[in-house]
Parts: sequence; structure tokens; C-alpha cells
Amino acid sequence: MQTTRRAFLASAAAASLLPRTGWAAAGDPAYLAAAATGEGFRLYGLDEGGIEIFSLPLPDRGHAAAAHPQVAEAVAFARRPGTFAIVLDCRDGAQIAELASPEGRHFYGHGAFTADGRYLLTTENDFEKGEGRIGVWDRAEGYARIDDLPSGGIGPHEILRLRDGGFAVANGALDTHPDSDRVILNLATMQPNLTYLDAKGAIGEQVMLPAAIHSNSIRHLAQAPDGQVGFAMQWQEDMLTAPALLGLHRRGDAARFVAAPDALHRKMQGYAGSIAFSGDGTRVAISSPKGSRVQVFDATSGAFLLEREIADVCGLAALESDFITTDGTGKLCRLDTAVRVLADHPTEAWDNHIVPLLRI
Repeated sequence: MQTTRRAFLASAAAASLLPRTGWAAAGDPAYLAAAATGEGFRLYGLDEGGIEIFSLPLPDRGHAAAAHPQVAEAVAFARRPGTFAIVLDCRDGAQIAELASPEGRHFYGHGAFTADGRYLLTTENDFEKGEGRIGVWDRAEGYARIDDLPSGGIGPHEILRLRDGGFAVANGALDTHPDSDRVILNLATMQPNLTYLDAKGAIGEQVMLPAAIHSNSIRHLAQAPDGQVGFAMQWQEDMLTAPALLGLHRRGDAARFVAAPDALHRKMQGYAGSIAFSGDGTRVAISSPKGSRVQVFDATSGAFLLEREIADVCGLAALESDFITTDGTGKLCRLDTAVRVLADHPTEAWDNHIVPLLRI
């Protein structure tokens, strides 16, 4: 039965009645990461050292996942323009359900739960209308789809639950259609934005990019402990002319754009694949699989701090003052003053993201 948006908003209190198997019962899994293997695509649960706890097959290439805020459960998403999402029990990796995007839609590879855990929000493309939408799924009803909301732009790639219970959406502005695979249909008129939604899904503040960098697609998001939002971008024109790929924003202020010194910035090849703040909030990092490097900045001043080369690196997650990385060669590394290999999975090529579980 289709539920109205008003009912969706009014029923959040019922989430306290949901059965819960908390993260303490999940044991060792600390991260989720999708990978390509010689036998297809799989999703892995990894411990803090990068050792496999479980894995399960995926119908096609995966991208990222959303961890439930209380229950040992997560949803893993297909890579754009995929149409599946897998709900799994993070105690043992058992598949609970498989979701499919509605007809005329595809997922963008990301999603987020509401703070109470009742609803899953998914970033989607209405590819006939060229509009960004946020799908709403009710976990209490077996992940029934009950509504959808405007994303505030075109091409909403990542949605991030914020510490105040609202959400940030990276509207990357790429108008694409599955019939044309990933070809950009609106390069000349792109208007990326960072959109804030309140806890009820209403659009609030929006941050637009300057016209001179309108081709800088906002793709991935992270939030520091003090509330600052970071966003990673991907330049859609000549990589030699790429502007800053990292933006920093505080509500009510203008966005700041920061980059490494020019010679190092060019090595990113116009592409930031993931972003993370360190656990203590003092540093922020972006990765580039095209440039095979991670660059780290001071989260307060935006000053460039360091760069580390890691072949085909993309996945980033926070440690206390450092970062975890995953790459296409199968390695999971700790990045601090040096790069230390924690685990090596030579038969797996890690996809774009590594998603923390125990640190949510």
C-alpha cells in the first residue's frame, strides 16, 4: 500500500518499536567493501585489520553501502546506473532482501538511513525527466517503497545523514540515460550543488558552484565531528585545467575550495573518488584512482599537509587521526606518516568505497 509523505513523516516515532539486534552482537565486522573478483562481483565484511569475515555475491558491480544506525544491518548499492540494492545481516553476511529501483529510475550507488533507523533514503535518477529524486523505503514494512522526494538538483550521487538528523545531498548535475550508459547529456549546462535537507526531507540551504567551475561535479560527502561538511568533486573537462577538487562548507557560510600546490594538484587528474575526515576532525583527505594518490589537508585552514602514492586508490575511511584506504590491487592500507599495508587480497579489486560499520 502506498503511504503518503505526511504519513511517512508522522510515523517516525514508531521506529522505537522495531526489533533490534545491535552492533555489539555483530562481532568483528568493521567495514563493508565491494570488489570485482575473477568469478564476478562480491560484497565483503572486513575486520579492523582488513581480514575477511564474510562475503556474498552481487548481481553486478557494487559501489557503496548504508549502515543502519542501531541494528547490525546494512544496504549495499549497485554502481550507477545499476538498479539493485542488497539488504544484509552484518552478523554473518546473510542476505535479507533485494531492492529494485522503480521503473524509469536507477540508483547512484549511495543511500542513508534516517537517524531513528526507520527509513532508508536512496539517491536516484528519473532518467526520462532528467531529475534527481530521493527514494524513501520503510524498513518496518520490509523495506517497502513508500515515497520519493526532490533531491534539489540533477544527478544526486551521495546522500549523507548529518549529526543534526538532517541530510546533505551531492547533486553532481550529470544528466545521463541508461540507453547512453554514462555519457553526460548536459555538459554545457551543468549546475552542481550541495543541498541540505531537514529531518523531514524538505530542501533548505543550497550551495551552488561558481559559474567558472560549473563542470566540477560534486560527488561524495563527509562530515567532521564539529559539523563541517566536505565534498569531493570530479572535473568533466580537460584535466589539465581542473580547479580544486575539495570543498569545505559550514552552514550559513560560503564554500571554500582548497587544493594542493599546482604540480601536485595536477597529478590528481581532475578526479576525487572519495573523501573522509579523520576521526578527530583535524584532517580531511581525498583520493584519486586516476592519479593513484591520496592528498590530506588541514580541516580548519584548508592547508595542504601531505600526499601519498597508492596504486589505483579510491576507498577512504576515518581512523582516530589517520585514514584507511582500499585500492584496485586488493590492498587495505593505513595512511598516516607513511603507507602501511594492513591486508592484501590479490584476487579482489576493491571498488570505490570502504564503508565503516562499528564507527557509525
